[in-house]
Amino acid sequence: MKFNWVFSGDDNPAMQRTCIDLEYSLRPRIMRFLLSKLDVDADFSSFHFDVNVDKKWVSISENTPQEYIQKILPDFNQAINGSSFYSVA
Repeated sequence: MKFNWVFSGDDNPAMQRTCIDLEYSLRPRIMRFLLSKLDVDADFSSFHFDVNVDKKWVSISENTPQEYIQKILPDFNQAINGSSFYSVA
């Protein structure tokens, strides 16, 4: 699983820390979601997510294989973005 961090401004130590904290909280949440939708044998390293820190939104990157996008897209936004973005932190 890979995260692409999207934010405006400088990549300063405070922003780096924010991204690290978010990754530590988003990774298990997204992994639980993926496990609930896919077989355990899925290649989880194929998943790419764009995390817009400014807009407080996680989306599935187009770098994720289309077959996986089709399986997870219908429920992804509600499961991952449905509650407060920072509530995962």
